[in-house]
Amino acid sequence: MFLPLVGWAHGVADDDKTFLEQNAGMQLVVFTYLGAKHMVTGYDHLLFLFGVVFFLYRMRDVAVYVTLFAVGHSVTLLTGVLGGLHVNAYLVDAIIGLSVVYKALDNMGAYQRWFGVQPNTKAAVLIFGLFHGFGLATKLQDFELDRDGLVANILAFNVGVEIGQLLALAGILIVMGFWRRSAAFTRQSFAANTVLMIAGFVLIGYQLTGYFVS
Repeated sequence: MFLPLVGWAHGVADDDKTFLEQNAGMQLVVFTYLGAKHMVTGYDHLLFLFGVVFFLYRMRDVAVYVTLFAVGHSVTLLTGVLGGLHVNAYLVDAIIGLSVVYKALDNMGAYQRWFGVQPNTKAAVLIFGLFHGFGLATKLQDFELDRDGLVANILAFNVGVEIGQLLALAGILIVMGFWRRSAAFTRQSFAANTVLMIAGFVLIGYQLTGYFVS
């Protein structure tokens, strides 16, 4: 059951891969588009963002957490590609799935009930942002990228990721805004985070399956 989805989760669009490997030099617009596309269609990143902003009502708080996430994934994205730091894509994506589980449990108040402590949420978002950045880097490492203009191209990709993140976040916040106005939000929030947690476990299962069978 997991095998087709594992392959899809790690695949890079054939058209994107062919175009980039056949064109040398700076391709700023293309890399910006590719970064935005990956973030907007990256279900694992979107699930984590959804969990992060679930109970954030003030735009100032949203900005702080999203900035921490952006700093984290920018650092490891650039380090991974430009610094040549390679990590196993399946294991990194399994940790990204774990980040979704972690945030869902946090939203449900599990750590307070189980351990009597509340972990530092800002630190957790920053740390998991680092792993999300490695996940982004593994996608670019699938390409045989030309070294000419590589730095500019990777920076453009990172800009695209930020643009995609803002677009996705805008959509999430609009939906959340309408949902929070309904009387059912408080009652449904626990169930929603339970579904989010299950989705995180499913992502972990996909990636670990890929790791052991690849």
